[in-house]
Amino acid sequence: MIKKRYLTENILQDLSEKMVFLGGARQIGKTTLATKLIAPYFKEFAYYNWDARSDRKNIMSSEFAGSAELLIFDEIHKYPKWKNLIKGEYDTHKERYKFLITGSTRLNIYRKGGDSLQGRYFYYTLHPFSLAEILNIKNDIEIFHELPITSSDHFNDLETLEHFGGFPEIFLKQNNRSLRRWHNEKVERLFREDIRDIEAVRDIGNMQLLSDILPSKVGSLLSINSIREDLEVSHRAVSNWLSILEQFYYHFRIYPFHKKNIRSIKKEPKLYMFDWSEVEDKAARFENLIASHLFKLTQYLKEYKGHKTALYYLRNVDKKEVDFLVTVNDTPWFCVEAKLNELNPSPSVSYFKERLEIPYVYQVVRKQNVDILKNGVRIISADRFLVSLI
Repeated sequence: MIKKRYLTENILQDLSEKMVFLGGARQIGKTTLATKLIAPYFKEFAYYNWDARSDRKNIMSSEFAGSAELLIFDEIHKYPKWKNLIKGEYDTHKERYKFLITGSTRLNIYRKGGDSLQGRYFYYTLHPFSLAEILNIKNDIEIFHELPITSSDHFNDLETLEHFGGFPEIFLKQNNRSLRRWHNEKVERLFREDIRDIEAVRDIGNMQLLSDILPSKVGSLLSINSIREDLEVSHRAVSNWLSILEQFYYHFRIYPFHKKNIRSIKKEPKLYMFDWSEVEDKAARFENLIASHLFKLTQYLKEYKGHKTALYYLRNVDKKEVDFLVTVNDTPWFCVEAKLNELNPSPSVSYFKERLEIPYVYQVVRKQNVDILKNGVRIISADRFLVSLI
């Protein structure tokens, strides 16, 4: 049973210094983390949800519980001038209250007309459950060191996570009927309850059609022109809709890593879903699962430890490609190639390992009990690899 979320201790530590902003996808567990896992560490707390009329009135009139030590503001980003409001309340009451701000959009994006809160907050992104998190394993990961891979076997847990995804409600239920209903209702709620509230989208119908086709684009180069032709809309519209959906944590994109000595391609990103259970193709879903774990790792190391980590993919003009590269300060740390069954190193992995002098190279396979080192490439079972991350 999952005892706590991976960010619990980090948020508690940072609340002693500044405000904490917590962003993440709808139903990823932000409110539960704030009210059930963070709040009990304080004698009393007060929770205010912008969607609740009475809470909204209290926020606007600056009426807060006098006995509270922690104030939690949920979905307040739906108020256009929320940053000015929070800035004023924090500057006035920071000696009395701790402030935790949660929302289903990227709260650290500066909005036109708002006042910068720079220097007043720490920002975290809450990601879906990962293999290490559901097993309550906390790893001490050091940059430019090899990942702490062990010989423990967690293949059944991997299969469950891969099938149901990492959103808490559905993962904990582990019920196929609930999963199907979740897929049917999730995007509708996103548009009805979030996007419509704060984004002016004229053609909401085609934007929803875009969200429907994105799971089929996972793992391939994302061509906006191709999508534009399919939907019969402008390039600008598709680009804008993709940015909005990304802002609301529906998907994320990674870009090619550039170095002169590998003649890399320059533009097209690859797209992955926050909810990989939406992806029907088996190989693409597996790749998405790996991508999500690596994205969670790089954002955690950036947001908590302050390292300039990033996730890329590798591809050159000769179409040699490796799925993922993790860098620190734009210097390669390790790369990962996702394969369902292949136990021989990919030629592309060996090529980029040599050209970029990548210290650690992993080929992650969806097979049990594999851990082989061949020509400097560590071929490893996905469960053993993923459980060594965050």
